[in-house]
This record gives sequence, C-alpha cells and structure tokens, in this order.
Amino acid sequence: MLDVCDPRVIRALLEKYGFHFSKAKGQNFLTQRWVPQRIAQEAGIDCSTGVLEIGPGFGPLTQELCLRAGRVTAIELDTTLRPVLAETVGEFDNLTIHFADAMKMDLPALVQAEFPGLTPAACANLQDIAVIGPNERGFKTHIGCANLPYYITSPVLTRLLESRCFSAVTVMVQKEVARRICAAPGTADYSAFSILCQYHAAPELLFDVPASCFIPQPKVTSAVVCLRTRPAPADIRDEVLFFRTVRASFAQRRKTLVNGLASGFPQLTKAELTDVLAACGLPANVRGETLGLEGFAALSNAIGERL
Repeated sequence: MLDVCDPRVIRALLEKYGFHFSKAKGQNFLTQRWVPQRIAQEAGIDCSTGVLEIGPGFGPLTQELCLRAGRVTAIELDTTLRPVLAETVGEFDNLTIHFADAMKMDLPALVQAEFPGLTPAACANLQDIAVIGPNERGFKTHIGCANLPYYITSPVLTRLLESRCFSAVTVMVQKEVARRICAAPGTADYSAFSILCQYHAAPELLFDVPASCFIPQPKVTSAVVCLRTRPAPADIRDEVLFFRTVRASFAQRRKTLVNGLASGFPQLTKAELTDVLAACGLPANVRGETLGLEGFAALSNAIGERL
C-alpha cells in the first residue's frame, strides 16, 4: 500500500499523472499519517461499519477507512484524480468510488442505495467526509469522513446534519469554524451556525491539525470536531419558525433582540415583540447572542402564538 502521506510519494504521483492542485477546489492534501489514522480511530470504524467518504483526494483517509470498515463508498468531484486513486486505493475490494458533485447528490438516497437496511448513524470529517450505515450484510453504523475546501464547510455540514442520516458527524474544519460550532451562548464565536449545529448534535472538539500537515500548506490551523447527533428538542413546535427566529436574532448582532426580531417579523410591532420577550422572562434590552437552545425554543413558540 502506497504511503500517500509521504511528500516524496505525493510529488511522484503529481509528476506521473500531471496533477496540479486547484485553489478553486480548495485542495490541500495530508502529509502526516497520524491524522487520517486518528480520524478513523475517533470515528470508531471497524469491520461492522460501512462508510461513505466525500472528497478522498489522493486517498490517505480512504486507505485507513478501507483497512477498518466492512465497506467504503467515496465521492470525488475532481475527475483528474481517477488514475491517481486507481493506483493509491485500487487494491481495496471493499471500496467503490463515484466521480460526482456530492453537493448535488441526494445523500439519504445514496446511503440507502449503497447500504440498504441502514439504521441512521454516521461520522464525517470535513477535510475528508464519510458516512456509514448497517445493512443486511451486518453493517451496524454510518460513519462519515471528508476532504472538503473550507469555503463550503458550512453548507456541507448543514446538509449532513439536516439529512438526519447519521448518528455522529466528525469534521475536520478551519479551527475558527470549529470554535463557532462548539461556542457557548454569550461568547464572541457564538452564531446562528452554532445554534444550527447544536440543535442537531452535541459537538466536541477533538484535536488540532497544524497547517504543516498539508500540502500545499493552508494559512490556517485545522481542527477535528465530533458532532453526536440527537433528536430535535421536543419543546420546539415549529422547526422552520425556530430557525427564522434564530436568523433574525443574529442578523443585527450589535442591536437588541427586539430590533433584530422586528426586521425578521415585520408583521409584529416592537411593542408586541417586547411583550413576547416579557412572556419568556427576558428583559427588553436582551441581545440574541445570550440565548441558548431553550431560550430560542421558548421565544419561537411565543412568536408563533402571536403570528
């Protein structure tokens, strides 16, 4: 098995196949074997799992997944990597690769097709994404692992969480994004994206990955986060209204919550919204970034009663 984290191997493959890194695709490949090894280990992959990986690149994480999992299905956007992957992971008979745009695919349908009979469960790594699931052949869990450019981290992670196909999502992202995912109410990193992630899952920061672990080296440090998914909070009556309330609350971060809600719900007056806050036990000058899931749940439910 080729050590595709060895810079000498990477350079040889680049020369052999005339491959060039694409800034537009945000391609940064791992050069330290411990990173994909630890990601696969943290994901809890074994021979009873099936994995869907998004963005295998040269295949370092793919190799680790194939060595551990019962079955691996990978999705790669860059078709110029076809001959490279044929050489680096072609020896694995438990691997299937689809050359397609994962953002345009129906992930739940793909998971059901690749791993029929699944129970929802998974893990993903947004520098390498994968999904896993049990089927009639004995797979017990979904696990995800991916190598994605930072600029589409949020939309891809949102799709993974909203698909409700996974029991866990393990992502490697820019450290700044990792802090946002895990941020607590009232902190500078807390945002509407924090609420979305924490609505669907309980995130845990696992470890940092220095820029020196990639080629070409990015300008930022990465971090691996595990999001263990959970059912939506039972006290939220309307999910669409809940997220509308969250977006309105963070749209004007430096202003009071009443002002943000007034823009998001123009059919309600500021006096009515002040009454809504009072009904929720909140002061009139409260700011949206101080509320947690329970606070936003109560607020969206109260707004729903007024609309």
